[in-house]
Amino acid sequence: MLALPSLAAAPAATAAATPRPERPAGTGALVIIGGALKFDNAEVWKRIVDEAGGPGARIAVFATAAANPERSAGQIIEALNAQGARAEHIPVAPRLAGSDLQARLNDPALIAKVGAAQGVFFSGGAQELIVDTFQPGGQVTPMLQAIWSVYQRGGLIAGTSAGAAIMSTTMFRDAQDALQVLKGQMRRGKEIDRGLGFVGPKLFIDQHFLKRGRIGRLLPLMQAEGYQLGLGVEENSAALLRGDDLEVLGGKGVLLVDLSQASQDKTLAAFNIRNAQLSYLDRGDRHNVKTGQTTPSAKKLAGHAIDPAAKDFKPFFNKQPFYLDILGDTTIVNAMGQLLDSPFPEVLGVAFDGRSTSTSISTEPQPDLGFEFRLYKGEGSRGWFSAAMGGEDYTVLRLRLDVQPVIISRPFYKPLGAAGLPR
Repeated sequence: MLALPSLAAAPAATAAATPRPERPAGTGALVIIGGALKFDNAEVWKRIVDEAGGPGARIAVFATAAANPERSAGQIIEALNAQGARAEHIPVAPRLAGSDLQARLNDPALIAKVGAAQGVFFSGGAQELIVDTFQPGGQVTPMLQAIWSVYQRGGLIAGTSAGAAIMSTTMFRDAQDALQVLKGQMRRGKEIDRGLGFVGPKLFIDQHFLKRGRIGRLLPLMQAEGYQLGLGVEENSAALLRGDDLEVLGGKGVLLVDLSQASQDKTLAAFNIRNAQLSYLDRGDRHNVKTGQTTPSAKKLAGHAIDPAAKDFKPFFNKQPFYLDILGDTTIVNAMGQLLDSPFPEVLGVAFDGRSTSTSISTEPQPDLGFEFRLYKGEGSRGWFSAAMGGEDYTVLRLRLDVQPVIISRPFYKPLGAAGLPR
């Protein structure tokens, strides 16, 4: 069982704002998609429709974040309707050509149409366009109230990429470089901003998570804002939240980050953290955020259980790796699986700017600052392995993570001379 924090402490408020509606008991479902959702991912598209009420469900589609709202909305509607929905574009988007944004945003007919829907879907794109449109300056608009009403009476709120980012009370507004966030670049109104808060104030959401190495930006934000629990959702994957129950859908999985027992050394002049707990939940896995219990998928349960503390533990990996780019594509989860299924107590990796000392980094702040990531086993570290889905798939529970700042030597390497010495 994965023990989670009590979640008693809410994160610090980002700014004074009109209070958004509280989420009462018995609210609907959230489908939080990590971005890059393939149109042939029938599992996720069908589940969205099912959670909104099944065939015939009316789903309001907002392409507010999209660069080309009409095209984006059309593709989403086609995918939803292929699963039996009655999806409709709500044309409220700053980039919608020939449209009066404020007139559409405050149109009573459109507001009523949204309020009568059974589900709402937010497209990907630029999440700042969503919050700036529906919650300008922190003020909740009537259109956002209508969206909330769908959720509060048991309907669905779904979002992909930008539409996932806005699920938290705090979100990343524009922070593409995770390493720069690790180095402290986290300004309100620039890198971070208010979200719409559908998941409530105690859970932080991030997207494109494994593909883009966003563990590097999630940890500093959680620490700075007081979040104890974070959820990073991978591309072409989704986290379905209904009440306290989480289910993982789609192509890959989610990373659950627990900072309830974490600490930091405030004497250090850069980000650091000790005893963060990481769990990787794969597709088909379920988790209850209240009880802390994880139920692996049937395929994992039929596969191979891994308990490094068991007397009969037989590790698969026999080499202790070192990761030169821990923020690389899916590296953090690969490291977690390799550590769990090995005899070693820890693995190390680093995050740093690997460019040379040329002018290419002369303008970068603190170019020699890097970070060591130390993953290690602790009480309750365990998991499951299955090859039934065509790959080497792990579910990994309760590994620990320490991150500490380090100085990177430059140049990192030198060419080998003819005499076997560096040139």
